[in-house]
Amino acid sequence: MGNQVRYSVIIPMFNEEAVIDETYRRLKEVMYRTGEAYELLFVNDGSKDRCADIIRQYGVWDTTVKLIDFSRNFGHQIAITAGMDYASGDAVIIIDADLQDPPELILSMIERWKEGYEVVYAQRMKRNGETWFKKWSASLFYRLLRASTDISIPVDTGDFRLMDRKVCEEMKRMPENNRFVRGLVSWVGFRQTALEYERDERFAGESKYPLKRMIKLSLDGITSFSYKPLKLAGYAGTLLSGAGFLYLLYVIYLVLFTSETNRGWPSLIAIMLIFNGFVLLMLGIMGEYIGRIYDETKGRPLYVVREFSGGEKPATSVQRRTVE
Repeated sequence: MGNQVRYSVIIPMFNEEAVIDETYRRLKEVMYRTGEAYELLFVNDGSKDRCADIIRQYGVWDTTVKLIDFSRNFGHQIAITAGMDYASGDAVIIIDADLQDPPELILSMIERWKEGYEVVYAQRMKRNGETWFKKWSASLFYRLLRASTDISIPVDTGDFRLMDRKVCEEMKRMPENNRFVRGLVSWVGFRQTALEYERDERFAGESKYPLKRMIKLSLDGITSFSYKPLKLAGYAGTLLSGAGFLYLLYVIYLVLFTSETNRGWPSLIAIMLIFNGFVLLMLGIMGEYIGRIYDETKGRPLYVVREFSGGEKPATSVQRRTVE
């Protein structure tokens, strides 16, 4: 294999000590079969276990292994971003360390890339080993996101994908803080295609995406690519105002033509509660957008790297992103 790196594989990891040896073994087997130069970029996102030490030991004798060690946990999407900043291959592949996404599918992605596609994303046809709530909530999120944005974001897809170098360079020009990588990849365009597969159960360990993190990712996706939730205020406000006006006419009718005005007060209280609840809901939605604007104005780096081992740090196109 030559000196020029052909493929960069980005592997975010967070407390994956139980599975990281098997992940390394399977990735090595797959990438060796390509017959071309590659690098394995393991991004340690503030793990508390020994997974970073394990990768560091592999890097002593395996020159394809590189470690990006964060100073703390910055989040899965930021870990992917760091991997793209450090990647030097002609094609960049993103895969999680938990082996739910089969590394063997990378070979098919490379075939489609060589056919001329610039983004090849894996689309789940079945999710093994996940609860019905996880499957239902994921399905609902993707369909809501697709309905609320003008960008066509494929349903049932994660971050497991291959991107051409030109796509990666465009991604590096977007330094936004609250990142939704799969949405950004759809936004930049280029020729994209899907590979269908069945997602496996975790090889070992526990899910790193509990409900709280899933909600955070969902909010990042919706607020990054849609302002339709803000438009909801206008639509719902018009509807509720119209209903309130009709109720006012009904109250006037009761006052003028009947003696039953007191009977309407419970329903009036109910309507007030609906209005107040809606106002608080919209304030919460506006707060989400304003909070993200505040994050962008601070201008802080996306991540802080404590250590980079396995080679020379490549120059990034967005210098404000990283601190070492």
